[in-house]
Amino acid sequence: MRSLLILMCIFLFSPLAQAERLKDIASIAGVRSNQLIGYGLVVGLDGSGDQTSQTPFTVQTFSNMLNEFGITVPPGTRIQMKNVAAVAIHADLPAFARPGQNIDITVSSIGNAKSLRGGSLLMTPLKGIDGQVYAIAQGNLVVGGFGAEGADGSRITVNVPSVGRIPGGATVERAVPSAFANGEHLVFHLNRPDFTTAKRVVDQINSTFGPDVAQAQDAGSITVRAPIDPNQRVDYLSMVENLQIEQGNASARIIINSRTGTIVIGQDVRVQPAAVTHGGLSVTITENVQVSQPDGPFSAGQTVVTPSSQINIEEGDSRMFVFNPGVSLDEIVRAVNQVGAAPGDLMAILEALKQAGALNAELVVI
Repeated sequence: MRSLLILMCIFLFSPLAQAERLKDIASIAGVRSNQLIGYGLVVGLDGSGDQTSQTPFTVQTFSNMLNEFGITVPPGTRIQMKNVAAVAIHADLPAFARPGQNIDITVSSIGNAKSLRGGSLLMTPLKGIDGQVYAIAQGNLVVGGFGAEGADGSRITVNVPSVGRIPGGATVERAVPSAFANGEHLVFHLNRPDFTTAKRVVDQINSTFGPDVAQAQDAGSITVRAPIDPNQRVDYLSMVENLQIEQGNASARIIINSRTGTIVIGQDVRVQPAAVTHGGLSVTITENVQVSQPDGPFSAGQTVVTPSSQINIEEGDSRMFVFNPGVSLDEIVRAVNQVGAAPGDLMAILEALKQAGALNAELVVI
């Protein structure tokens, strides 16, 4: 546990700030991907498809598909299809995608199909949130999982065989309108809003391209003047997004995951003068069962089971250490390591410091 805390300190404590490209810390307003979704059929499965008695929508979809080819299934016909599965398809349509380009898709079973391995997706339209068709999907699935089942009902599954992917399995049919080439300004949105970072972005752009080219709207958005001509705008943004920006330090924060014992301490965490003592109290309770037999073999007595409890209490050594004013992260972790505190003990110490008003950081428990 002590080595874990030391590694945490080495990993997190970095006295020097590092400059990042603007493209890595911000995004351009309107330049984004769009989600697509569709519903279709996967055929050609090796008996691992939907059980049609429990998934009537699969039979209905299959019948509708046959009707498109002029084949009518007589009413009341009981269709048994073990090699067909109803699936949902979803994909992300990248920004500036044009008709004819291919995108990757993910295919997921929505019925009770055991596996999609070896199946082929039939032609399926993919729609956006506006109900318009933006891509057409079709192709053979690549499934990473598989399963095996014995005659006695035993079964083993590796990964998830009911989900697969088709690389380049959808062809874009409609482009999403973009406001990238419209207007005289572009807006950069910081991935982590911060007033210091926004100011540094504005200063760097103005010092490179001239005064009043960039203006900060708030802590997360910067407006930048850009050429009207699309070709010049692309060249211009290529230079802007590669500017080196030194981000402002994040707010002092400590993240505690109570389920895994993970503790992340930010660089600017400081404590006020405080003295801390931490000791463990171990309580052990042991239950023993004793059986009391009658004195004689033919006596009127009865066999009685009586519990016997033993309680042992051990109190660990309590050690005290003092935090001086303005103690840094490195000194906090070193002091806790010296008393041999485990991550669970460190959680209790940090929470107590916060309650005492000696911890100048936000304590977040997840």
